[in-house]
Amino acid sequence: MNFDLTDLRLFVLTADESNLTRAAARQHLSLAAASARIKSLEAQAGLPLLYREARGVRLTPPGEAFLHHARGVLRQADQLRADLQEYGGGLRGHLRVFANTTAVSDFLPEILPGFLSANPKVNVDLQEKPNAEIARGVLDGRADIGIVAGQVDTLGLQAIHFSTDRLMLVTSRQHRLARRKRIAFVEILNEDAVGMHQSSTLQTFLARITESLGKPLKLRIQLSSFDAMCRMIGSGVGVGIVPESAARRNRDPMNLSLIELTDAWSVRERYILVRNQAALPTYAQALIDTLRTHYENTPAAAKA
Repeated sequence: MNFDLTDLRLFVLTADESNLTRAAARQHLSLAAASARIKSLEAQAGLPLLYREARGVRLTPPGEAFLHHARGVLRQADQLRADLQEYGGGLRGHLRVFANTTAVSDFLPEILPGFLSANPKVNVDLQEKPNAEIARGVLDGRADIGIVAGQVDTLGLQAIHFSTDRLMLVTSRQHRLARRKRIAFVEILNEDAVGMHQSSTLQTFLARITESLGKPLKLRIQLSSFDAMCRMIGSGVGVGIVPESAARRNRDPMNLSLIELTDAWSVRERYILVRNQAALPTYAQALIDTLRTHYENTPAAAKA
């Protein structure tokens, strides 16, 4: 099919407005010109993309598919324009990373400063996303790299293992469970709990676990970082499920006890997701190498 960005913008506006006249006005086209563009798209597709009705238009099933891809192309065109403007200012690379809560809140803030210092003309756009959205974002080009943990549908992407994530129960040293060495998650559902914010990947994951058990966590407060969680836990507000790396980092300063979870899901492998590693720019490959090297050089007890 031969079309330009004006055709795609017009089609998206037409879908948004459910009206070709209003879409044409927003695109600064005459109604006749807009109609001719839409008809040309349909002729090239060999399928009707819109149902014409008395009060406007609505999408046909092929039109729904066309709209999905049109939005993707326009989004990438906007990103291309923004990236080129940055390159014009001396930038050499722009890296988009979708990652889960643990990556965004815990280990990437430790790793990225060194990477950015070593790559002064590379920008990183880091966004926290649910695991499923991370894979979709890499697949459709909204992200160059994805970082996930646990059992995730990788959608056929390349998955590069780089470490193991262990979730632990964390309590204050005065808590009645503090002397336990191991515990099942179901045993803590009656305890007051400290959690991450509701949209975090970890809290979403735990909500699915509690739903399967038929009883929710008794959340007293939800926070935006694991360090803040540990501070609340150490103050006796409640118990919490925290990645081992964050728990060990805060254990002594916050007077915490760390208790191993017996649930199989508490041990989660971490992966970097990419469409095609060989096709990545050098600065993207450099970030992958930085992540893998960091964990290769990290003592086993701190690798979670």
